[in-house]
Amino acid sequence: MMSRKQQRIDRCKYEVIIYWSDEDEAFIAEVPELAGCMADGATYQEALSNVEVVIREWLETAKELGRSIPEPKGRLVFA
Repeated sequence: MMSRKQQRIDRCKYEVIIYWSDEDEAFIAEVPELAGCMADGATYQEALSNVEVVIREWLETAKELGRSIPEPKGRLVFA
Protein backbone atom coordinates (compact mmCIF):
# COMPACT_ATOMS: atom_id res chain seq x y z
CA MET A 1 0.00 0.00 0.00
CA MET A 2 1.27 3.48 -0.91
CA SER A 3 2.02 6.03 1.78
CA ARG A 4 0.01 9.25 1.88
CA LYS A 5 3.13 11.16 0.81
CA GLN A 6 3.58 8.93 -2.26
CA GLN A 7 -0.12 9.26 -3.15
CA ARG A 8 0.20 13.07 -2.98
CA ILE A 9 3.31 13.00 -5.17
CA ASP A 10 1.52 10.78 -7.72
CA ARG A 11 -1.47 13.18 -7.83
CA CYS A 12 0.89 16.08 -8.55
CA LYS A 13 2.24 14.35 -11.66
CA TYR A 14 -0.88 15.06 -13.71
CA GLU A 15 -0.75 18.20 -15.83
CA VAL A 16 -3.08 20.96 -14.62
CA ILE A 17 -4.12 23.82 -16.89
CA ILE A 18 -5.34 26.94 -15.09
CA TYR A 19 -6.99 29.90 -16.79
CA TRP A 20 -9.32 32.79 -16.01
CA SER A 21 -12.95 32.45 -17.15
CA ASP A 22 -14.84 35.71 -17.65
CA GLU A 23 -18.07 33.73 -17.93
CA ASP A 24 -17.57 32.06 -14.53
CA GLU A 25 -15.68 34.98 -13.01
CA ALA A 26 -13.24 32.47 -11.57
CA PHE A 27 -10.02 30.64 -12.29
CA ILE A 28 -10.65 27.21 -13.83
CA ALA A 29 -8.24 24.31 -13.28
CA GLU A 30 -8.54 21.38 -15.70
CA VAL A 31 -6.74 18.01 -15.71
CA PRO A 32 -6.78 16.90 -19.36
CA GLU A 33 -5.67 13.33 -18.61
CA LEU A 34 -8.60 12.69 -16.23
CA ALA A 35 -11.93 13.03 -18.03
CA GLY A 36 -14.17 15.64 -16.43
CA CYS A 37 -11.64 16.45 -13.70
CA MET A 38 -11.77 20.19 -13.06
CA ALA A 39 -12.28 22.74 -10.31
CA ASP A 40 -12.53 26.47 -9.89
CA GLY A 41 -11.48 29.13 -7.42
CA ALA A 42 -11.58 32.86 -6.81
CA THR A 43 -7.77 32.93 -7.02
CA TYR A 44 -5.19 30.94 -8.97
CA GLN A 45 -3.99 29.31 -5.74
CA GLU A 46 -7.53 28.41 -4.68
CA ALA A 47 -8.24 26.78 -8.05
CA LEU A 48 -5.02 24.76 -7.75
CA SER A 49 -5.81 23.70 -4.19
CA ASN A 50 -9.37 22.72 -5.16
CA VAL A 51 -8.24 20.69 -8.18
CA GLU A 52 -5.79 18.74 -5.99
CA VAL A 53 -8.79 17.60 -3.91
CA VAL A 54 -10.78 16.76 -7.05
CA ILE A 55 -7.85 14.75 -8.48
CA ARG A 56 -7.67 12.72 -5.27
CA GLU A 57 -11.42 12.10 -5.33
CA TRP A 58 -11.36 11.23 -9.07
CA LEU A 59 -8.60 8.66 -8.50
CA GLU A 60 -10.31 7.17 -5.40
CA THR A 61 -13.64 6.86 -7.24
CA ALA A 62 -12.05 5.26 -10.31
CA LYS A 63 -10.26 2.75 -8.06
CA GLU A 64 -13.46 1.93 -6.13
CA LEU A 65 -15.35 1.36 -9.41
CA GLY A 66 -12.58 -0.77 -10.87
CA ARG A 67 -11.94 1.67 -13.70
CA SER A 68 -8.55 2.11 -15.30
CA ILE A 69 -6.47 5.02 -14.09
CA PRO A 70 -4.26 6.65 -16.72
CA GLU A 71 -0.59 6.98 -15.92
CA PRO A 72 0.46 10.62 -15.61
CA LYS A 73 2.21 11.69 -18.80
CA GLY A 74 3.57 14.92 -17.42
CA ARG A 75 3.56 17.89 -19.72
CA LEU A 76 1.23 17.50 -22.67
CA VAL A 77 1.80 19.35 -25.92
CA PHE A 78 -1.09 21.12 -27.60
CA ALA A 79 -0.96 22.59 -31.08
